[in-house]
Amino acid sequence: MKQLKKMAVMLAAVILLIGAVASASALQAKAADSAETAVTAEAGADNSTGMKALAASIAIGLAGIGGTIAMGMAIAKSNEGVARQPEAAGKIQTQLMLGLVFIETVVIYALIVAILIVFVL
Repeated sequence: MKQLKKMAVMLAAVILLIGAVASASALQAKAADSAETAVTAEAGADNSTGMKALAASIAIGLAGIGGTIAMGMAIAKSNEGVARQPEAAGKIQTQLMLGLVFIETVVIYALIVAILIVFVL
């Protein structure tokens, strides 16, 4: 469970870092768009949209990969625990579900960050 907790914290940190980098690049692209002339602003807007899509896809992709790996490890460890102590299966299953909910929450946060990157910035 300690390893799972460390993975969840690391995944959350990576998602926040990606969100910050994506936000900074989107703001930089927005500032560059406002400084350009009317003719080149249209091409810059296309570049800004592409950067937003790239940042959002990276954020949700990394979160999905990290969440999948963490869930797989948690399920594998819980199956090992049940195999060693079948009488504790109920308690192990409860703890597994709680851990999976926390992992999925981090992935949902990444989805929210990706949506904010695309539609707000």
